[in-house]
Amino acid sequence: MTSSQTTQTIDVAADHALAMPAHVDHSHLVVQDLPTVSQWYQRIMGLKPLETAASGETLGVGGRPLLTLTTAGNAAKAPRNAPGLFHTAFLVPNREELGRWLAHAAHNNVRLQGASDHLVSEAIYLADPEGNGIEVYRDRPRAEWTFKPDGTVGMDTLPLNLQALYDEAPKDDWNGLAEGTGIGHIHLQVSDIPEADAFFRDVLGLGLMARYPGASFFGSGKYHHHVAANIWNSRGAPKREANMTGLSDYTIQYKDPAELTAALGKLDEMGISVNRSGTAYSLVDPWGIGLRLAA
Repeated sequence: MTSSQTTQTIDVAADHALAMPAHVDHSHLVVQDLPTVSQWYQRIMGLKPLETAASGETLGVGGRPLLTLTTAGNAAKAPRNAPGLFHTAFLVPNREELGRWLAHAAHNNVRLQGASDHLVSEAIYLADPEGNGIEVYRDRPRAEWTFKPDGTVGMDTLPLNLQALYDEAPKDDWNGLAEGTGIGHIHLQVSDIPEADAFFRDVLGLGLMARYPGASFFGSGKYHHHVAANIWNSRGAPKREANMTGLSDYTIQYKDPAELTAALGKLDEMGISVNRSGTAYSLVDPWGIGLRLAA
């Protein structure tokens, strides 16, 4: 279903997450109750339906597809420790839009799971009706980021003052996530961090931008992270099974076809099977998570 989609261009600043040499373009979840989950993403997250097929729906912002939801009769609830999604992170254009979404969530009694100031960004966390993690965040200007001598970026997890964010926000009618919203990053549960470092940095060519205990953060173009991987719930877990709910696959889009070609060569060296579908290449990563690469 995702192979036929065309990516809409977003007019963003040169240092924006989506303007980097590689970025996350799309996320695909398998759910058990498609109508309920789809309506939730439309009502609470403000995504608009873009494409409907027998197998599911694709939702997005401003005509740009961001999230595909599909279901299957044999979809089994993924255990909490299974590799897969930690959260899909929706990047809004600015602090005002983050506040506008927060006000909308508050007025709809949405249960939040947390809120953090990460120095490079401000983030709010929640989950969809089937427990798939979500982050809604805005980036601080890069001039406010602190880069270390080794090239990594200073990040932390500090409390975010939600009351101040709410108080500053316009309380006008909210009609969905703002134009220019995209998937800024995707955060995964994996089984092993050194294996994740080898895959995302050495194979896919993303820079190692930060480390937390039990987690690595990978970004393109010195962005704080386009992909994160942690073992907080999933250390040593076996591969994800094909019929599990949750993250079926996600897409990384490369600007330079040569970078995609280099990644495909390294995947071949690793013996990872890759299938071509149109202009995209599909594979299953070392933890059983689907991945599409395109340029």
